Amino acid sequence: MLSIPAWQVARNERVFLQGESGSGKSTLLGLLAGLQLPTLGEIDILGTRMSALGASKRDRFRAKYLGVVFQQFNLIPYLSAVENVLLAAQFGTSDRVGARQRAIELLERVNLPSSLHDRKAAALSIGQQQRVAIVRALINEPSLLLVDEPTSALDHNNRDAFLALLFDVLADMECAMVFVSHDPTIGQLFDRHVRLAELNQVGGRG
Repeated sequence: MLSIPAWQVARNERVFLQGESGSGKSTLLGLLAGLQLPTLGEIDILGTRMSALGASKRDRFRAKYLGVVFQQFNLIPYLSAVENVLLAAQFGTSDRVGARQRAIELLERVNLPSSLHDRKAAALSIGQQQRVAIVRALINEPSLLLVDEPTSALDHNNRDAFLALLFDVLADMECAMVFVSHDPTIGQLFDRHVRLAELNQVGGRG
């Protein structure tokens, strides 16, 4: 259960949100993404009150303004890397030609070579799937990126490489980020390091 009286993320800010397993990190991301609604209180994202939107409008809002990288990536295994990205793009733009070109450019920018663009997601390595998931989340040029424990299955070197790529891609985008993890060693790389236990006042904590 979560009880957070007030919390704010600034535009373009990169926030590291630390919490142990079962502490409510994924629940909080689900609330920020509009996948869940609070039972009490309100959540405003980019000036929009999420509880004021119906389910379909929240879906459209998410597609247009938010990017989400799930822990398990949630790629469609029988679609290619490009097809997975374009599936997300069709919910945010009607410019199919422009979306495909942007998808290719972003895939190359995260070091996924053109030889892999048409390979099915199931045939990609974990690291390659991760890069596709990043591009899928960024294809519609979101204002807020939500990232849920994507480095938990990676070793130290691959984790650092993933973060370097992520920061590089975000460097020229006006996109804030909330990055959720239980690993405190990467918190120093972000603009702000927040511990969920300090935000959550359930049971008198915080």
